[in-house]
Amino acid sequence: MLWIKAFHIIFVTSWFAGLFYLPRLFVNLAMATGEEECASLMLMSRKLYRFVKPIGGVALFFCNWLWLGYGFSGVWLHIKLTLVVFLIGYHFYCGKLLREFEQARNTRSHVWFRFFNEVPVLMLVAIVILVTVKPL
Repeated sequence: MLWIKAFHIIFVTSWFAGLFYLPRLFVNLAMATGEEECASLMLMSRKLYRFVKPIGGVALFFCNWLWLGYGFSGVWLHIKLTLVVFLIGYHFYCGKLLREFEQARNTRSHVWFRFFNEVPVLMLVAIVILVTVKPL
């Protein structure tokens, strides 16, 4: 089970890297003025989203494997999994935002995206505390 846990941590870390960086690209896209700059940022955003999507899936695969091995007990775990469900929603919402940029329908400012960019950071802090300290 330790190998499964190690792979879970590796893929979760990789997934979070994408969840941290993609909204940062949205900040830059919301501020971009030149056509060439927008095209470059869109290419980066598309590739990152396409790359991170299966990584999140593999992280969830190992999550389920751990769940089968260790069981599903403790309030902390229920809260953690609820946060993970929100992160999955956040991930797919990033895909929706990317499609809006692709169709030139973004109406949000770079300031909004700066706040949006902090959501996965707060989720990560909460999840790490729940998993490490198990306060509940």
